[in-house]
Amino acid sequence: MLALRLTRRAHPAVQLRRLLVATASAGTGFLLLCTLGHAMTHPGSPGASFLRLTWCAAPLAATVHFAVAVARTDPGTRPRPGLAAIGLSPARLMAVSATTTLLSTLLGSMLALLFFLHLRGDLTGMPFDGAAAEFLAASEPLPLPAALTLLSLVPTAASLAVAVTLRPREARPSTAEGPRRFGRFGAYGTTGERETFGAYGRFGARLRRAEPAGSRDAGASPDPEKSGAPHARASETHPPAGAPADTPTSTPSGLPWGTAILAGGLAVEAYASTATTNTTTMPTGLPTGPTAVLIGWALTAVGLALAGPGLTHLCGRLLQSLRPGALRLLAGRILMEEATRIGRPLGIVCAVASAAYAMAVLHDPTADGRTLGPLTTLGATVVTGCAVATLLTAAVEARQARADTTAALLRLGAPPTMLRSAAALRAGALLAVFGPLTLIVAELAALPLAR
Repeated sequence: MLALRLTRRAHPAVQLRRLLVATASAGTGFLLLCTLGHAMTHPGSPGASFLRLTWCAAPLAATVHFAVAVARTDPGTRPRPGLAAIGLSPARLMAVSATTTLLSTLLGSMLALLFFLHLRGDLTGMPFDGAAAEFLAASEPLPLPAALTLLSLVPTAASLAVAVTLRPREARPSTAEGPRRFGRFGAYGTTGERETFGAYGRFGARLRRAEPAGSRDAGASPDPEKSGAPHARASETHPPAGAPADTPTSTPSGLPWGTAILAGGLAVEAYASTATTNTTTMPTGLPTGPTAVLIGWALTAVGLALAGPGLTHLCGRLLQSLRPGALRLLAGRILMEEATRIGRPLGIVCAVASAAYAMAVLHDPTADGRTLGPLTTLGATVVTGCAVATLLTAAVEARQARADTTAALLRLGAPPTMLRSAAALRAGALLAVFGPLTLIVAELAALPLAR
């Protein structure tokens, strides 16, 4: 009931995003049902039906990713102070988000089933003069358990992904607070500060470390030279130089892994084209043809998604190089802080755009006389739409996250035109880096397949 009330009282923009999730779920569910129809009309070719089902993994993953992004930006289920007192703990808010996602995706799956039955002619007469009867298996009775099983894939995967992503995480205790449980050589000390020689033996050093900061400062000697340990005082007020900085602007660590996986995906696509042309000299037992192409594209998408945060962070650093002004400093700092939030969706959009460009270059309907079918067009539309909508949703989430910072800048006298110029500068920097990268990846992916 709580999920229904929050769903009904949500902002129109939130409702629009939920309807988009339902639409994506409907498109993916219809593709799954069409795969079932192909298996029913072609019982002698299970390999082709399984390949069609495998290709449905791309719209399924795109829909789940978009549903998670929408759940993260839902203001009604965001943990806020005081909600736990009325029974809305973070765990219950996570359950509400998962339930809301489940309702949205179930709505889309039911719409897909109704549309599928309508095209089959089970509800009314068959539309379009029976033109879609072949891939809908209109002459065969529909196995309802199999259809419901396929339709449950999207709601189950989306709700589980939202529950895992939004699960409450316990905050780790800070290593700079609390007394040390053992002595100087104890293995379970709770502080990461390094002490100079003689600081441990100073009388009262252990007691002052256990006291609050205010009382320690109040009882300290005004002259550090009289205490006999000036280096110890410096070590208490300043963190060590070698301590890791746990800040939002730390460099993401996925760029090397993403580059390696991206290279592996391009290599798999090159192998797929070589295996297609030289079937007699290639080793057997390895996937070839469309299966290898799908694996290569999946690895390429994963590599770009992993490399996206690192590239976004690099864009922020480049904006702040060579004597930057206030505008470039602001734009670069925001990019560095939002590298993980918008980097992954941006990498996925880059992967989808490169795949679309490669398909447009390779597909020549005048040469082979074949055009893209309606199911292929629907799958490409679902994947592209979900990728772009996820990126826009991540941008909305980033704007919500820096709302306090923006308000503080406006209170300090920053002109609104400066904030808009910083946003345009960030978009230009991202386009300057990810645009050529998309073209390079697309050309490298299309080059071996065009042979």
